[in-house]
Amino acid sequence: HRLLNQFPFGNMAEDPQLTAALNVMRRMPPSRIENSLAGLIELVPDLTDDLLNNVDQPLKTQKDPTTGREYILCDYNRDGDSYRSPWSNKYFPEVDDGFVPTPALRQMEIDANNVFDTYRKLYFDTGFSSVYFFNTDEKEDESFGACFLIHKDVEAQKGLTEGVWDSIHVFEVSATKAGHFEYKLTTTVMVSMAVNNGKVGDVDLSGSMTKQSQQTLPVTKVQTHIANMGKMLEEMELMIRNSIESVYIQKTREVINGMRASDSAASDAFMKITKSLNAAVLAHGGKRQKDS
Repeated sequence: HRLLNQFPFGNMAEDPQLTAALNVMRRMPPSRIENSLAGLIELVPDLTDDLLNNVDQPLKTQKDPTTGREYILCDYNRDGDSYRSPWSNKYFPEVDDGFVPTPALRQMEIDANNVFDTYRKLYFDTGFSSVYFFNTDEKEDESFGACFLIHKDVEAQKGLTEGVWDSIHVFEVSATKAGHFEYKLTTTVMVSMAVNNGKVGDVDLSGSMTKQSQQTLPVTKVQTHIANMGKMLEEMELMIRNSIESVYIQKTREVINGMRASDSAASDAFMKITKSLNAAVLAHGGKRQKDS
């Protein structure tokens, strides 16, 4: 199945042409990644599958008509033009032979979706979450993969016209020795904030960050796969959130402070916006630490 070759660990770009294409994508504006990817695919159609597998795009959702709940679309629940809902385990539009997890993985998927939905409510308040489990090796029953997703839109306020947080956590889980499993996690967070008003003009603060971690942990009736993955996921997301606050927002403030502004009112207005964004990130991080 096509999902088996989509893990971020390993050699992503042995082809020089693919390497060059990915380097071009890294230099494109993050807020226009879909248009940039479409243009690149039109230039080199032979790399379509590789580019779609290696370039993270903003997450989208659709509603499960049988349950009425929204779910997130990604390559890990896609089969052709159809996407599987984690709530009903059905594809929409319907397909006859769509990939579905084994009964054991499906039960873990149900449990993980319930837990992760609670995580989303506690730490993000609003938005959507989805979890997908899948087989990775037909010869090894204990190995599997999982993808945890969160999509949150931020309401317009204080000059912020648009704000989006997308986080993608992909696990590759394999048995190492009796009762122990190796967890390889690749996390990508995409953040986009657009500001437009008469004082500061049109400002786009967007970017993405990808980090990896790897741990070997025991699995028991108490310390389950979901518990192990949940702890790694939470630590990784907190690390990235702190990096965004300290690197991107603080760096933006330093750049603005170092610029010679001809309009002091516009500079002051922009500084208020960056301080507001910084306070929001710090407050959210503090809430996570307090809740945990």
